[in-house]
Amino acid sequence: MSHFMPTEILRFLSGKGKVMKVDIGPLLRGECGKIDIDFTLTPEPIEGVEFESDAKVRGCVTDNAGYMRLTLDVELPYKASCARCLDEVSDVFEVSFERTVATPGMLSEQQLADNVDEYVVVEHGMLDVDEELTETLILEFPTKIVCSEDCEGLCPVCGKPKREGCGCVEKHVDPRLAVLASLLERDDDEFPDEPSESDK
Repeated sequence: MSHFMPTEILRFLSGKGKVMKVDIGPLLRGECGKIDIDFTLTPEPIEGVEFESDAKVRGCVTDNAGYMRLTLDVELPYKASCARCLDEVSDVFEVSFERTVATPGMLSEQQLADNVDEYVVVEHGMLDVDEELTETLILEFPTKIVCSEDCEGLCPVCGKPKREGCGCVEKHVDPRLAVLASLLERDDDEFPDEPSESDK
């Protein structure tokens, strides 16, 4: 018996576009113990993020005495602006996706609903993981992207990145005195100084 078999990736047209399905029939028939998976997935758009290419998905489905496990690693190149200094950030987002493969009838609908993040169900010898993978990418993708964890952001005085050393001096006001300062400024505007005798 062969232990490894390359992936047979089938793509079907649906109302939502192309749907990727993996044929694991050889695994179910006991013809192999592992099926390698390698395909690309088009991510859903995310505001403020530019995806340079489709996500690369690699992994496998293994069968260990009837216990089947799906393991996938996803790499998604992207560009975005740093949330602190606005510089362009070019990086690769990586996430892992693991599920236990269940055959029809193995679990009740309630069990599947209660463990939606743990199982993927085989249908007619096929695994359809497009929707779950896409959802995982959206949920796991960082909501705040920074060029580095120690990025100090922009100077509030001149607007340049602080790391450039602009030399500006920031004016720090004690918040306890800020209210008093604003009241004094308002009084000055409402009651300007009376002209002195020498000014008349």
